[in-house]
Amino acid sequence: METFFLEKHPHVELCDLLKFMGWCESGAAAKAVIAEGQVKVNGQVETRKRCKILADQQVEFASSKLVVKASAE
Repeated sequence: METFFLEKHPHVELCDLLKFMGWCESGAAAKAVIAEGQVKVNGQVETRKRCKILADQQVEFASSKLVVKASAE
């Protein structure tokens, strides 16, 4: 399982997270897979493209999984 650090940000939008992780080539591609119901947040299908992902949430797409943490400290 991978880890994404928010650092000093309170959240990251789901479509941006997929793009940052390299799971999708573009924001448009990320929004499409989210709309198709291919992404899960904490085990539940999430279709809101700009859903705010907070620390300690888990995101799954295809065979990739990650946990979001506040910081590397």
